[in-house]
Amino acid sequence: MPRRVDPDARRAQVADAVIDEIAAHGLRSVTLARISARSGLAIGSIRHYFGDNLREVMSFTLGVLLQRAEHRNPGLSGDPASRVAELVVLVAPTSEQERKENIALVEYRVMARTDPGFAAEVAATSLAAAEAIRSLLRSALADRVIDEEALHREALLLLTLVEGFSLGSALSPAPLQEADVRAVVTDTLHRIRDAYPPRREAPAERSGT
Repeated sequence: MPRRVDPDARRAQVADAVIDEIAAHGLRSVTLARISARSGLAIGSIRHYFGDNLREVMSFTLGVLLQRAEHRNPGLSGDPASRVAELVVLVAPTSEQERKENIALVEYRVMARTDPGFAAEVAATSLAAAEAIRSLLRSALADRVIDEEALHREALLLLTLVEGFSLGSALSPAPLQEADVRAVVTDTLHRIRDAYPPRREAPAERSGT
């Protein structure tokens, strides 16, 4: 009896081959023949799961990359400032596999600038990341006097930090060091908090009523 093949495992195998190819040679180098060579699957097998359509393979791989980035977060705990730092550390590529996946994501994001087929999904993920950072930062600064415009700028600073880690890692031959990422983010959060005065307690809070 022939061995039963798990379709999801086969598709993931193809996606991993695409990611490896992008990391090694760039997104535009990807072909069914190169995917076949890297995955060890016959081109016919790849077509069985995706049809004779490289675009479908590329779209599926983008979805895999976005899901892996999202699921890298196991759940944040601790005080709000620590949650902000944890979020940035979690999305920064600090292992070789994360570095390769980050390279692929960076290349997809560049292509999405002029490719409507990829643009919507990439834009939605970027917006969600920005909203998550803004929400966590709002909680981290709940005891500080800060208006909405300043909060927006500080959230933009943190998002730019994330983008810098992503691009820097994509251009580097080695993953980022987690200790370095954590130290940079923690120091940045301390500077942000110190830039705004503490909120004064209301009279009722001070009197305990």
